[in-house]
Amino acid sequence: MKILIVEDDEDIRTLIRYHLSAAGFEIDEAADGEKAVEKLDGSLSLVVLDLMLPRLSGLEVLSAIRKDHPSLPVIVTSALTEENDILTALERGADDYVTKPFSPKILVARVRSVLRRTERNDGEQVATDGGIILDKGRRECFVSGTPVSLTATEFDILRSLIEADGRVMRRTELIEKIKGDDYPVTERSVDVQIASLRKKLGSMGKGIITVWGIGYRYAEE
Repeated sequence: MKILIVEDDEDIRTLIRYHLSAAGFEIDEAADGEKAVEKLDGSLSLVVLDLMLPRLSGLEVLSAIRKDHPSLPVIVTSALTEENDILTALERGADDYVTKPFSPKILVARVRSVLRRTERNDGEQVATDGGIILDKGRRECFVSGTPVSLTATEFDILRSLIEADGRVMRRTELIEKIKGDDYPVTERSVDVQIASLRKKLGSMGKGIITVWGIGYRYAEE
């Protein structure tokens, strides 16, 4: 599996490269946003992306990834620790957000966790009466036969809600089910992912129902 490290700090980039290489990953690197966009192709399994980059910002790179490679997993690494910064990155399509300074071992664990989710290949489908089909092997979403590009996290949230068969899922339960119970995000980040899902699903987005004070469930009229 090939991982693109996008980081302008050479020391941090070297540290990340060393630990990911030791974990068995093939590595490519970019020291600025423009070079990162040039290196985006189908050979990549994941991108580790800093936000504060020269030439193009990390958010601009993230937008380019979501436009041309919508299912490519992205883990943001950043010194920006405010909740709004984290939520903005998640809203733009990041699958994970690791704040600096971070433990390299934790980053490797996050990479493996995201890849495990995106590499599942059980060949089954989840379908709703209203026309949503999730291909769990290909990790593709279709609404009334039309493909809908979802991030890895959005796909897993929608899958979890549909497979819950109408049961209400707490925000914390969604985080634990998808990321693991050690994933340090706020419950508000789940709301950001839900808002994005509803928008992408169009009229079918109304099937994601907010249960105030608890969480969400999926039910079609």
